[in-house]
Amino acid sequence: MVDYLLGVGILAAVYSINALSLNLQVGVTGLLNFGQVAFVGIGAYSVAILDRHDVPWFVGFVVGAVLAAFAGALVGRLGRTLASDYWAIATLALAELVRLVALNQEGLTGGAQGLSAVTGIWTGLSGTARDAATFATVLALLAASYVVARRVRMSQYGRVLVLIRENPDLAASLRHNVVSAKARVMALSAVLASVAGGFYAMYISFIGPSQLLPFATFLIFTMVVVGGLGNTTGAVVGAVLITVLYDGTRFVRDWIDVSPDQAAGIRILVIGVVLLGFLLVRTEGIVPEKVRAAHARR
Repeated sequence: MVDYLLGVGILAAVYSINALSLNLQVGVTGLLNFGQVAFVGIGAYSVAILDRHDVPWFVGFVVGAVLAAFAGALVGRLGRTLASDYWAIATLALAELVRLVALNQEGLTGGAQGLSAVTGIWTGLSGTARDAATFATVLALLAASYVVARRVRMSQYGRVLVLIRENPDLAASLRHNVVSAKARVMALSAVLASVAGGFYAMYISFIGPSQLLPFATFLIFTMVVVGGLGNTTGAVVGAVLITVLYDGTRFVRDWIDVSPDQAAGIRILVIGVVLLGFLLVRTEGIVPEKVRAAHARR
């Protein structure tokens, strides 16, 4: 039981980092990124590929962060020439591009079989001790990510991002560089997502194209919406709740007699119902965004 709870806690923390990343884009800046999983995949594959060549895990994290930041900034720059709806489609195309590259580059990414036996951080431990150490590590990463995301949200730059979300034309008229601001927040949030992806790959010791499907982004979107768009704490709350719900429903076959495929469909259906319920009944989420009256931090 303890091992199971630790496993759920680790996954919840990893998803929380992802939710913080997406919340900076969607909740704070109003950027509909349908390809969030691309940044997760970049971080995960960077760690896994370098691990095959006996490169230390922290180097994989740094490489993944740099590549994800570059990809995020590049996607953010597309906002200069694309309207918001076309930009959202472009992010979805980026995620599919990353997945297809991972699927077809067998020599580098393992192809459809993916990369297994990825070395974890706490290789000297085993069992509950290893899970406890992993949980403590990911909690530290989550705490650092939370501080970064909250500091951005509470800063003057954060206010500019909110202004871009509410009225981009007004932001431009006030001489704010809208394109640069979008590129910066995309780069920063991409780094957070890549860290989450790298840690996830090390925790489950595997990464493959099947983990880069659009549903992964949809799941993170649900966490942000349920928690509260634009609220840093809400992103973590939503991630924890949806992780517990999604992981708990994998025992649906113990409750009703269904096939594995039907059980997987039911799990996705439950998440979809929760998302639609919040969009219809409580659009502000569990922890609504608060309008700040105090001066922002510089």
